[in-house]
Order: sequence, then structure tokens, then C-alpha cells
Amino acid sequence: MLGAIEDALRFIARNTRLAAKIEALRRQDIAEYPRVALREALVNAVAHTDYAARGSQIMVAVFSDRIEIQNPGQLPFGMTVNDIKAGVSHIRNRVIVRVLRDLGHMESWGTGYKRMREDCESGGYPLPEWVELGRVTRIVFRPHPEVMATAAVGASVGASVGATLAVGITLNERQRWLLEGLAAGAPLRADGIARQFDKAPGTAERDIAALQRAGAVEFVGARKKGPYRLREPPA
Repeated sequence: MLGAIEDALRFIARNTRLAAKIEALRRQDIAEYPRVALREALVNAVAHTDYAARGSQIMVAVFSDRIEIQNPGQLPFGMTVNDIKAGVSHIRNRVIVRVLRDLGHMESWGTGYKRMREDCESGGYPLPEWVELGRVTRIVFRPHPEVMATAAVGASVGASVGATLAVGITLNERQRWLLEGLAAGAPLRADGIARQFDKAPGTAERDIAALQRAGAVEFVGARKKGPYRLREPPA
């Protein structure tokens, strides 16, 4: 059971994205979904599933714009989503909850939503949504806005760069970082790549030279000093 929680988290990590937030030429990776809140939702699903419902199981689904965690069992009679948000707790499986608490996967009863909310708010994520669908309860997570924005920029960069890469090259991590930064309006130079990835200046210069030969970037201002910009595809 507990292994399934870790397996689900690894499945989510493999099938979701990271955004690269660039501040002062330093990169900060932002997960597409809040990791602490996801763990809380999975633990909640294990703790509150109606195991008497035959033919049903806990389900985790990753879509392009959301993650859904669904468990058999409606909210206890008389309880509402607002009760959950207020910290009201009704234990369906006391033995399972006690085991989860003893192993450190749960804290005091009724605090799960509080931890999920705090994780989402501190990381800038949308708050999860609770949905009751017949005999199941579903929690829906939406992506971090910056990840969605990066995905849109990436699509734009891909279209622009793809139109100009006549020779076709495989972009490495440093080149992708440079293109994403240029698309976001950052005035980047070769020394920015070197500092960001702790590489020798020559490595950064070779990365950029490959992009120049492919027609993806060009100098702005003094030649060989940068900064660079994305090259507009031919009309």
C-alpha cells in the first residue's frame, strides 16, 4: 500500500514537466504540480477509500492540463467540501489511518487540507478542487502558471527555431536554456551560459556557434560580444 504511494509519485514525476525560472541569470526549476500536496492527496485517498466497493480502485491520471486522483467512496454522509477545508475529519478506516500516522505519513486528523493549501499557496500553485462523482471522490490539480507559460513559450520557440534550423540539430540543455531565456526577453550572452551551467567559456561559445550556424540566433550590437536574440524565420 505504502509502496503504491511512492510508485504513484514517481509515475507523476516521469510524466509531468519542469519550468526553468531565470532570475539574475540563475535557474530555478519549478515542478508542474505541488509535490507535498500531491503526496497528501494520495495518502488521503488510501486512508479514506471505501474498500467495500467491489471492482473499484484508487486511480491516478495525468492529463495535459491536470492531474486527477480518484478513490472509491463518497464524502461521509453530511460532510461537504467546505467541511474538509475547515478541518472537519471523519475517519472511514481507523486501522489504516492509525498505521499511516504511526509511520509518519499522516499527522493530526483534519490537517491534510491545510498542508495541501499551504504547499500550493507558498509555491504559487492553484488550489486543488474536490469533486464528488457518484460513488467516487476526485481531487483535481491544475499546473503551475509558470509551467504553462513556459510550455507556451516553448511551443513558440519550437516553431520559430524549427523554421530556421535548416540543417537540423539536437538541442542540449544549455542551448534550450538560452533559447527559452531569449524568448522570455532576457539579454543573454555566452558568459551567462558558462555561469549557469558551470562550464568553460569555450563550451558556451560552441553551443551558441552551433545555434548561429543553424540560423536560430544572431548578435545584437557588437559582434562576438552579444547579447543575442532569436533570429526571425524567413517570411
